[in-house]
Amino acid sequence: MRTAIFDTLEFAKKLKAADFTDQQAETLATAVSEIIEARLATKEDIAMLQRDIAMLQRDIRETELRLKHDLTLRLGGMLAGGIAVVAALVKLL
Repeated sequence: MRTAIFDTLEFAKKLKAADFTDQQAETLATAVSEIIEARLATKEDIAMLQRDIAMLQRDIRETELRLKHDLTLRLGGMLAGGIAVVAALVKLL
C-alpha cells in the first residue's frame, strides 16, 4: 500500500489558480503523480538493493582473501629465489 506523497488535488488547485482549465490541471496532476510513483523506490526495491550490496561485499571480501593468498605465495617464491641466488653467489665468491 502506497501512501500519497504527492497531493494531486492541491497541485490541480494551484494550476487552476494559474489559469489552467480544469481538464488541463487534472491531466497534468495525474501525469506528474504517475511519473513520481513510477520513479519512487519501494521498501521491496530497497530490500533488494541491500541484498545486492551484501552479495557484493561478500564477493569483495572473497576476492581480497584470494589476492592476499596469491601475493603471499608469490612473495614467498621471490624470497626463496632471492635466497637461492645469494647462496649461489656466496659459493662462487
